[in-house]
Amino acid sequence: MAPPSMNETITVDPSELTDFVINKGNGVNGLSQMGLKSLPKQYIQPLEERMSMNITTMPEESIPIIDMSNWEDPKVAESICNAAEKWGFFQILNHGVPIQVLDHVKDATHKFFELPAEEKSKFLKENSPSNNVRFGTSFSPDSEKALEWKDYLSLFYVCEDEASTLWPTVCKDEVLEYMKRTEILVKRLLEILMKRLNVKDIDKTKEALLMGSKRINLNYYPVCPDPELTVGVGRHSDVSTLTILLQDYIGGLYVRAGTNEDSWVHVPPLKGSLVINIGDALQIMSNGRYKSIEHRVVANASKTRISVPIFVNPRPSDVIGPLPEVLGIGGEKAMYKQVVYSDYVKHFFRKAHDGKSTIDFAKI
Repeated sequence: MAPPSMNETITVDPSELTDFVINKGNGVNGLSQMGLKSLPKQYIQPLEERMSMNITTMPEESIPIIDMSNWEDPKVAESICNAAEKWGFFQILNHGVPIQVLDHVKDATHKFFELPAEEKSKFLKENSPSNNVRFGTSFSPDSEKALEWKDYLSLFYVCEDEASTLWPTVCKDEVLEYMKRTEILVKRLLEILMKRLNVKDIDKTKEALLMGSKRINLNYYPVCPDPELTVGVGRHSDVSTLTILLQDYIGGLYVRAGTNEDSWVHVPPLKGSLVINIGDALQIMSNGRYKSIEHRVVANASKTRISVPIFVNPRPSDVIGPLPEVLGIGGEKAMYKQVVYSDYVKHFFRKAHDGKSTIDFAKI
């Protein structure tokens, strides 16, 4: 693909764009580095999906911000559970993960995506040494009508030996350290959330169900021409139990506010903070008490943004459904059926981002 002239409208042959962006590992970063002045039509989203067309942002509102300095304070636990019930999202400060660790993993993310395309392409689906290590672009290019302006490296954690051997050298140490440092945080959050669901103690079986597997993504959103015509990530809720998100200081994450179809709030980046959100798996296990909420990411015309989510999940073979302890509260009726977690995840990845529709797969 040759660089366009200054005012050229970009109409790239689909096969040529697919080859350049996807097959050759250039990603949207490769397009961005060409200095495009307008967006290739493959990235132009339908009107209803564009942030600027149908969205009312609510600058006066934000997701809850919770200071975790004193874990033992009942008010902290109450704030966490209330946020999980009302918002499905909250931001935490003084969480115990050193800022230096957060900075190092952000630096490592930039280093990976600054590698030459031929280096990154070693981790494309057809080249990767493992199904657990995947470099890609957009969300699900084969099923999307319009592509998303994002590249990613997805790392499914099996064990430290595999990670040390197969994860990209340029970032594996920093990513592993970040994952280790968040383990205590995840357990504490789940203990707090489970207590409100009448689960007094998290035994080994329950721990495996709640956090038996983990995936970490390094997300890269390069500078985008015509960002109002596309999205960084489309409307979706996560399929995790919990997601622990580290974002940089660029901003661009929006969360649906309440039940208003067109109201979204920005999640402002705060130094040293982590964003926590409830995933579909926990919504199902809590029988709808905790909410997994739609969120999306906008593209940016002037700055490159990164984010690093850790998806804390059940194991693929686990069966998820409303917890017995939840249904035992006043004879509550189950809203969701029992589903194999891997079936639920496959359903999510078989289609483009489409808001909250994945949860219908588990509804009774």
